[in-house]
Amino acid sequence: MDTVDSERGHQSSICLMRITVAALALFAWEVLPRMEVIDPQFVPPLSSVLVTIRGLLENGDLLTHTLVSLQRAFSGLLAATLIGLPLGLVLGGWFPRLQQALEPLMELFAQANPVILAHIIIFFLGIGEVAKIFTICWLCIWPITFSTIAGIRDVDPQLMKAARSLGLGRWQLFLHVALPASAPSFFTGLRLAAGYAFLMLIASEMMGASNGLGWLVMQSQENYHIQRIFAGATIITALAVLTDLLLKVLEKRTLVWTDNGSGWLKPQGPGIPVGE
Repeated sequence: MDTVDSERGHQSSICLMRITVAALALFAWEVLPRMEVIDPQFVPPLSSVLVTIRGLLENGDLLTHTLVSLQRAFSGLLAATLIGLPLGLVLGGWFPRLQQALEPLMELFAQANPVILAHIIIFFLGIGEVAKIFTICWLCIWPITFSTIAGIRDVDPQLMKAARSLGLGRWQLFLHVALPASAPSFFTGLRLAAGYAFLMLIASEMMGASNGLGWLVMQSQENYHIQRIFAGATIITALAVLTDLLLKVLEKRTLVWTDNGSGWLKPQGPGIPVGE
């Protein structure tokens, strides 16, 4: 009981510290431009940005741009999950040697920034929604794939041996041991990918877009509307943080067998491929 109370007290103190740091940052954002410690022409006060956000809400522009950007971000994230999760499971579980052979190429692809490749993407996919979603998807695939591979490879080998001794076949090992054990790593990659999805909104909406939060930021930059730039960036950041919090909740509710949704049995040595 004392351990539970101590843990709760520790979590409460961490939560209080985070709230305090966030409040101080917002206070500094408001005060420093007001005192002209920071030039308000380049960094407007928080209150000015909030007034701009309220104006965008009242005329309906913010809701329209937000819905469009959410559709693009989540479409890219979903596509990346549908590709990256099976790819990571297959390479990590059944073909570890193939994964080792492909690792340099995959690392190269992961470092290929789609912003740099924008002209190639436009050449093949045009400037429509497919190009925008592909740009987000490309950046999100790799953290999901690499995290899933790491989760499969870090499955406790003693656990795999014990499951085999009980007569579990290849598919049963995968479904009942490897997949649950790798789930925490998958969620880690998914949360990273969700952050990348919102990070790439501005870049993806540079490709011939006429709406979206990224387009709003770029259009405001061209017109030198600083408040609207910060308003758009603030909304994108808030959506990314909210998505991360929702994924944390989903992880804890889904991974009920883990220790607070953050891990499973600790591996005692190198992982054993599922297919062996």
